[in-house]
Amino acid sequence: MSSPCPVICISGTDTEIGKTIATAAIAAALTGHGQRVVAVKPTQTGLAPGEPGDADEVARLTDVDVREYVRLPEPLAPDIAARRAGVSLPTVAEHAARVADLTRSGEYDVVLVEGAGGLLVRLDADGGTLADLATALGRDGVRAGFAIVVRAGLGTLNHTALTLEALEARGLDLVGLIVGSLSETPDLAAETNLDQLRDLADDRWIGTIPAGASRLEPRVFRRAAADWLVL
Repeated sequence: MSSPCPVICISGTDTEIGKTIATAAIAAALTGHGQRVVAVKPTQTGLAPGEPGDADEVARLTDVDVREYVRLPEPLAPDIAARRAGVSLPTVAEHAARVADLTRSGEYDVVLVEGAGGLLVRLDADGGTLADLATALGRDGVRAGFAIVVRAGLGTLNHTALTLEALEARGLDLVGLIVGSLSETPDLAAETNLDQLRDLADDRWIGTIPAGASRLEPRVFRRAAADWLVL
């Protein structure tokens, strides 16, 4: 297994959808096949200094290198959280430059970039988004693709289709779709939605992560990730 591009941006169709565990699973699957991975969280919101964040959870589960660039205390969109905290955010272009530096450092084969909320959540004061970060990387000669984390239940088909349209409209690459949490006993909506989500993904279906995956022992999580996902 090798990554389809040197930067994979992990976004979702909503918040609290399993992006962090999906990031960890992608990292584990890639490292299990010899890829050198670093996971980046440009902006972490909703946590005080010293509290374990999303990057820490990825590191705990996978033991890959991680970076967190900005932390804000309130659980809000980054631009709003920064304004309320009186903090100036780095621009999306500055985040993109740091990610590009990681790809060119020679230390890593793949850089994973976990966004905040959905694809078009504002990451800086100028309205820049994760989509804009990927566009900036492309202008700098670094190819970035998107792994989109989706729900299985009601509402997911519309949210997923809208996100895929937004990617296509911006000329951004889809690495694939991944269900962030699937119950062992999915309801009727989840069961039928899985087929529809695979249709939306076409041949870019990454897989599903079982509910409760974060509670697995890290060594078990790492072994299982390669079975859950296909990249």
